[in-house]
Amino acid sequence: MIFWAAFTKLADSNFTMPLAALLAVWLAGARAWKPFLLWSFLFGSGIVLVVATKIAYIGWGTGIPALDFTGISGHAMRATAIAPALMALLLQKQTRQIQQIGLLGGLAFGIAIGISRLAVHVHSVSEVVSGCVLGAIVGLSFAHLIRNRIIHFDRRLLLIGVVALLPVFSMKPAPTDSWMEEVAYYLSGKERPAKTTNLESVTTEYH
Repeated sequence: MIFWAAFTKLADSNFTMPLAALLAVWLAGARAWKPFLLWSFLFGSGIVLVVATKIAYIGWGTGIPALDFTGISGHAMRATAIAPALMALLLQKQTRQIQQIGLLGGLAFGIAIGISRLAVHVHSVSEVVSGCVLGAIVGLSFAHLIRNRIIHFDRRLLLIGVVALLPVFSMKPAPTDSWMEEVAYYLSGKERPAKTTNLESVTTEYH
């Protein structure tokens, strides 16, 4: 349990969102405008879908009770989208076989993050599976669309940027759940329930 609680932090929004932005900046810096737009659109669309499902459930109770589904797992989506995209960029000059291995490794990482969400008991199987599927669509679509293109830019700068983000692991996760709750209650007109325990402050670290 301690391992999974630590591992799942690799997909916290305060790390993965800046990392996704870093990929976009890296592409823009290389003047690869089409891949930049593709990545921004694909990843942005994935985030919108995740947020929409969660706001819909909080504000209007939209979900699938039979599947214990209340919203797409953001951790699973972000990890399964970013890891393959990062591998596709870093390995674009390698052989097709190495590229495929890299993509599979990226997908495996995303699935492992999904498993960690189950291990820390913050998501159901349906929420994790939907997150992994959505993330895989984003990551693999991006990798497929740039497969025959070499983006000329110093990859060391991308790796340095990733390493520079590592200190955020010592920070508390961004309160994204609270933000979505505020939006959901505002849009739906529902009154936000009063907190009666400290349970929410504990569990939101892992959402």
